[in-house]
Amino acid sequence: MSDSIKVPEKTANRKPKWLRVKLPTGEKYKEVRSLVDTYQLHTICESGHCPNMGECWGEGTATFMILGNICTRSCGFCNVATGRPLPVDWDEPDRVAQSILRMKVKHAVITSVDRDDLADGGSILWTETIQAIRRISPLTTMETLIPDFKANTDQLDRIIAAKPEIISHNLETVRRLTRQVRIQAQYDRSLETLTYLKAQGTWRTKSGIMLGLGETEEEVLESMLDLRKANVDVVTMGQYLQPTPKHLPVKEFVHPDVFNRLAEAAKNMGFIHVESGPLVRSSYHAEKHIR
Repeated sequence: MSDSIKVPEKTANRKPKWLRVKLPTGEKYKEVRSLVDTYQLHTICESGHCPNMGECWGEGTATFMILGNICTRSCGFCNVATGRPLPVDWDEPDRVAQSILRMKVKHAVITSVDRDDLADGGSILWTETIQAIRRISPLTTMETLIPDFKANTDQLDRIIAAKPEIISHNLETVRRLTRQVRIQAQYDRSLETLTYLKAQGTWRTKSGIMLGLGETEEEVLESMLDLRKANVDVVTMGQYLQPTPKHLPVKEFVHPDVFNRLAEAAKNMGFIHVESGPLVRSSYHAEKHIR
C-alpha cells in the first residue's frame, strides 16, 4: 500500500510516532474505572487493548461487552479470550443499564462476544440489554455492534425489533484475507447480514475495516464498494495493532495520508459518515455517527 511503512514481523511492535498514545489518567477515567469494577462489567476497551481507552474513559464513555468475556470464535486479530463461555448472566442487562445511568452516558455502544454455543446466539440477552437501557436510562441513544449471528434472520430480527439507533457489524478485512483473519466468519455472510439489517428498516447501519494486515489499497476500495452496495451508512478504518505475539503480525503501518485518501474515497462513494485514521476503532467518536 503506497505511503505505508513496511515492517518485518520481528520489528512490528516498533510503532511510528502517529500511533503513540498517552497513558490513561484523570479523575473521570478513575470514576469510569471504578464503575466498571463495581458493576463487574466487561468492556471491549480493555479486552481489545484499545489505544483510545484513556481518551474515551477520560470523557466518561466506554463500549460495553455483554454475554461474558469468552468468545466461541478464535479470530487471528482479536485479544478476547477464546474457549467455553460461562452460562448467560441474566442480571447483566440491568447492571449495564445502571452503569450507563450512573456514568450519564448520552450515547452508548454495546458489543458482545460470539456465542455460537447458544441456540439463540445470545440474541435474547441482547434484546433484554437494549430494553433495560431504554427503561433505566431513557435519554441514552445506542449503537449495537453485533456478531453476524450466522445471518440467522430470526436472531437478527430480535435486534432490529428492539430499535437501537445504529446497528453495526464489522467486515474487519478485505475478501482475500477474511479466512485468515476471521477464521469462522465469512465475507459474504457479513455483507448479507448488513444488507438484511438495512432492508428491514434499520435507521443507520455501520461497519469497520482494519488496515495493515497485508491488504492492498485497491482491495480496501473494493470492500468499501461492497459495503455501499449493502447500503451501509457509516464506515470506520483504523490501523491493526498486534495484541500479543500469538496473534497475526502487523504487515505494515499505514501512513495517515493513506487513511485520509481512503476517507475522501469513502465520502465520494456516498457514506454518510467516515472515520479513518491510524487510531480509529469501530466505536471511536461513535456519538457523531448518530447525527
